[in-house]
Amino acid sequence: MSLKIGTIVYFNPSELEEKFKQMKELGMESFQLSSWDIAYRTEETAELVKNLCKKYNVEISCLWCGWSPTCYWNFYEGQETLGLVPPVFRQHRLDELMQGAKWAEKIGTPDLTTHVGFMPENPYDPNYHGVITALKILCTDLKNRGLHFNFETGQETPVTLLRAIEDIGTGNVGLNLDPANLIMYGKANPCDAMDVVGDYVRGIHVKDGLYPTNGKELGAETKVGDGKVNFPKLIGLLNEHKYKGHFTIEREISGDQQIADIKHAINLITTEYNKYNWEF
Repeated sequence: MSLKIGTIVYFNPSELEEKFKQMKELGMESFQLSSWDIAYRTEETAELVKNLCKKYNVEISCLWCGWSPTCYWNFYEGQETLGLVPPVFRQHRLDELMQGAKWAEKIGTPDLTTHVGFMPENPYDPNYHGVITALKILCTDLKNRGLHFNFETGQETPVTLLRAIEDIGTGNVGLNLDPANLIMYGKANPCDAMDVVGDYVRGIHVKDGLYPTNGKELGAETKVGDGKVNFPKLIGLLNEHKYKGHFTIEREISGDQQIADIKHAINLITTEYNKYNWEF
């Protein structure tokens, strides 16, 4: 299996071709398309995406499907605003994700990914069952379309993710492993998490970060290699679990430094990847 390396493209139709040119200049062959604005997900933009993929010979590894309204990425307001966990937003966001599923099918990507939120660790919590019910509806619809659903790791412990996958039970549920998120949210060491959920990893974010230093804010994101993610060990574990997916670089800054850090990540991942035999 050859290395499939890419990045995240935040979907704005007017900027899309420029993003594709940038990817090709960096030598990338794939991308995750991150879509938060439902108004952009139309028949016309689906054709635009497919035509540009063909023109630049790049592959969409997944649709990263966002939702509304406003959310907060911390340990306090985040509990009340992220994903499908808050009951007040659940139906609205389920509807948005279902619309995203239709659009994912149109653009020809195999997976839909999102953050589900701070899922309760207590399986007897009524809110846990509400989230699972919503996810069963979404994942059944995706399965009927021949698509998979991926939790992006972050707000949940690995055991909670494993339980949710088992309880949804549709057979088309996996993970987009963001190793930095597991650290930045203080939920797990990603290498240890592979013992619990390694067989369910369908995508990975090449991203690094630090553990939280207070009880309200996430830990800081860093350049790959400067944080707590042990990428040499993690890539070896992915090989052991017969990982066949893409390596998607995420660096949450902008400008020249972002490009420099992405190039650094490409070199690091390529070097470590080539140490293993990936012929599954």
